[in-house]
Amino acid sequence: MRILRPVFLPLALVALVLTLSACGFHLRNALTLPPNLGPVDIVSSDPYSRLARSVERALAAAGAEIAEPRATDVATLNIQSERWAALPASLDAQGRAQEYTLRYAVVFSMRDADGRDIVPQQAIELARDYLAPPTDSIGADSERELLSRELEREMTASIIRRIDAVFRNPQERTRR
Repeated sequence: MRILRPVFLPLALVALVLTLSACGFHLRNALTLPPNLGPVDIVSSDPYSRLARSVERALAAAGAEIAEPRATDVATLNIQSERWAALPASLDAQGRAQEYTLRYAVVFSMRDADGRDIVPQQAIELARDYLAPPTDSIGADSERELLSRELEREMTASIIRRIDAVFRNPQERTRR
């Protein structure tokens, strides 16, 4: 079997790029926030919320100004609730849970400095399945911790995408 010559490598790369562009693939643009939004305050029902800190970092990375503590006249992203649940998804012959579904639900909204809804209250729910054999509790705990971190990252991205969608489509805001 002959190895492809280096001449064919650039041709294969060009073919791949053309194929991806033909299917409509394109990289996602950065978050779009209006310049007149002003500082944003992230408020959470849990004062130690990792999600709130993660959303704050994501907004700052996108160019949003994060409000100082106790600032007034600021836009507010309100994370009203965060709920975790681990539900058994399958059982073994002895009736012990073998597989779980980890669920993460968040309710949030965003208002501008005048108190008008920018992003009306909405819920996002994410779920992942994981194996947790009763004989391996240490492995199951570490897998659950990894999944919970992954779900928090995905939740942050989902919240940011919903905010971005509202600012990219101004007619969405006027319909509400």
